Amino acid sequence: MTIEGGPVASPLAVTDTWLWLLGIDAGLSSLRLFDLDGRPAGAVEIPPGSAVDGLVPLDGNEVAYATESFTQPRSWWRASGQSPAHRTALAIATPLDFSKVEVRREFAASADGTQVPMTLIAPRGTPRDGTAPALLTGYGGFGISLKPRFDPGWLPWLEHGGVLAITHIRGGGEYGEGWHHAGRLAAKQNVFDDFAACARYLVESHVSTSGRLAILGGSNGGLLMGAVLTQHPGLARAVVAMVPVMDMLRHELDPNGTFTVTEYGTVNDPALFQAMLAYSPYHNVKDGTAYPEVLLTAGESDPLAKAYHAKKMAARLQAASSSNQPVLLRVEPGGHGPSALDQRVSELTDIYAFLFDALGIDYRPPADWRRTKG
Repeated sequence: MTIEGGPVASPLAVTDTWLWLLGIDAGLSSLRLFDLDGRPAGAVEIPPGSAVDGLVPLDGNEVAYATESFTQPRSWWRASGQSPAHRTALAIATPLDFSKVEVRREFAASADGTQVPMTLIAPRGTPRDGTAPALLTGYGGFGISLKPRFDPGWLPWLEHGGVLAITHIRGGGEYGEGWHHAGRLAAKQNVFDDFAACARYLVESHVSTSGRLAILGGSNGGLLMGAVLTQHPGLARAVVAMVPVMDMLRHELDPNGTFTVTEYGTVNDPALFQAMLAYSPYHNVKDGTAYPEVLLTAGESDPLAKAYHAKKMAARLQAASSSNQPVLLRVEPGGHGPSALDQRVSELTDIYAFLFDALGIDYRPPADWRRTKG
């Protein structure tokens, strides 16, 4: 049986007379219905701009699934194919009000002309005149899609008039495995080109300016930050690289390095060695370059991205930079990012303090955004 058309297919559920196929298109979810012979029977309505997961078959022709968006926390729905889907009472409640936030999708042209989707999240009425601070983030690896996710941690940024830009660059799974493979191994440079293109788009379209732009990423996204920092040192005012991999020629020797060879490559392959050397952040720091403000974080017991990556990168940047801007290192006693709640709050506080200072944002207590809904 062949199913044709529509977004890239992912999980499916089978009920008495229907196939329920979950798809993803540029990071956004769809849910399509087919008969048991694979003939299309229409789309199932889901909240716009949502991610769908947890697709579960129930009795008869019913399924249950969860939806989540950048402005709405997770809720569960039921659908049968014979009547409109309906939201159940099972949902995450929050006292936070995101009704003042708007979400839109825009595209940036990468170095090779590829159109790269980007989600912009901002307070309604944010002027598009370059005055707003912007925070650009991304991941770009391992086929991981940055799907819509409700994250209260972004609220302090939005409360202060900031624009949050989430890139859906190659290396992820937003357009399926082809999108992933276009950003791995010898094609890894596409990931950095895509992200840089998104940063330039924010400036050229007057969302922000380079002096009001910060970039942030963690783990493989931390590697992304390091590569963009060294390839485009004047692109952003501030850089946050959390638990990053920075030395691509030694990462293979780390405990987790063996498992990332299929994504990054191996130094034992001459062609891949040259590709990794070309973008390895540590090896591409240049003396006398005016680097922006940088904050690196590490976990002392991190098995995935050993702490030495952030430590040696911080030391190299401090020695090389001619800008006199701070290069800071924050090391936790734990692993791949803070696990305890107090550690997460402490790290987020330090990151916002760093970003607000770098971009000249005056902190003010929240006004009416945080309220208990009746």
